[in-house]
Amino acid sequence: MRNVIILGSGKIGGAIAKLLFHSGDYSVAVADTNEALLGRLKEALPIETIHLDVTDENEVKKCLEGRERVVSACPYFLNPSIARAALQAGVSYFDLTEDVTTSHTVMELSGQAQEGQVFMPQCGLAPGFISILANDLCTGFESLDKVKMRVGALPQYPSNMMLYNLTWSTDGLINEYCNPCEAIAEGNPVQLMPLGGLERFSLDGVNYEAFNTSGGLGTLCETLEGKVNELNYKTVRYQGHQYLMRFLIKSLKLDSRREILKDILEKAVPITMQDVVLTFCAVSGQKNDQLLQVSDARKIYNQKVHGEHWSSIQITTAAGICAVVDLQAEGRLASTGFIRQEAVSLADFLSNRFGRYYRTESGKGESTAAIEPVKEIYLA
Repeated sequence: MRNVIILGSGKIGGAIAKLLFHSGDYSVAVADTNEALLGRLKEALPIETIHLDVTDENEVKKCLEGRERVVSACPYFLNPSIARAALQAGVSYFDLTEDVTTSHTVMELSGQAQEGQVFMPQCGLAPGFISILANDLCTGFESLDKVKMRVGALPQYPSNMMLYNLTWSTDGLINEYCNPCEAIAEGNPVQLMPLGGLERFSLDGVNYEAFNTSGGLGTLCETLEGKVNELNYKTVRYQGHQYLMRFLIKSLKLDSRREILKDILEKAVPITMQDVVLTFCAVSGQKNDQLLQVSDARKIYNQKVHGEHWSSIQITTAAGICAVVDLQAEGRLASTGFIRQEAVSLADFLSNRFGRYYRTESGKGESTAAIEPVKEIYLA
């Protein structure tokens, strides 16, 4: 049995635990301070649960000793200390962070990794799967021109003025909306303003907008620097959302008062489990003496998983990190040091038992995920 401990027992941590446990190949432990969440997990799964203060680096190190892998499903600001504890304990480390500074810290720590120890941050949806997809679409071009990555976790039935419901970490959402956005423009690395670069498009008769947000590119800027003229990532929302968020964040200056912004969002914007994840990636460049564009678009819906109703953001985030943990355990990824998302083969990811939730075709008549393949998309 492969040994893994998950730090964080919330919606995502619990989903990761359930996917890994039900595979039959993982001995799963979950650690948290929230006894109620741990108790519910213990009722659902015969796994080890541990009361642990994840803010105490020394206690985390003690908890990790003797284990093989740790998955952090904690807020991004806790991950640097968890990664340091993993380094000291000789445990391979995986996380879901979208925070650029946190990822750079993990990368620096990976330079001290012991033999057989890996560090792989940003393993969710975006960053995560979208980087794997974009890198795969880049293959085969003699030269690259533009790489556009668009991702949105949206309510299926928007019913408020913001046309949005909370689907995951409020801290992570605020981070994306407020922090500088890495990109490549005219061949050079740049930082763009969050909520800028507004564009509109229609898909299946629905009007959407997309705008700059932080962190979704992962490490692709470093990987593709000097190889592409334009590279950017934007978050997808229903039209009108960006205007209202700019009012809150820029006009009312809540980007410098993030605790107030978090309180407003969590008390005024309901959570929904009825969501849909939309991913779109387009790559253009020279191939066979022609300027060619290749695109990939997917919709992944909320559905039942192991007898429970999961939101699409739970499914895509948990499936993303479980797939790369599984691939690394199988020896399909590097065995020591830092692993970038784009080092993962898209074919390996989609054929993996966890990565299959992203597939657009079920194959052999099996129903693997409620995914609607998209044929065309038109950007303004």
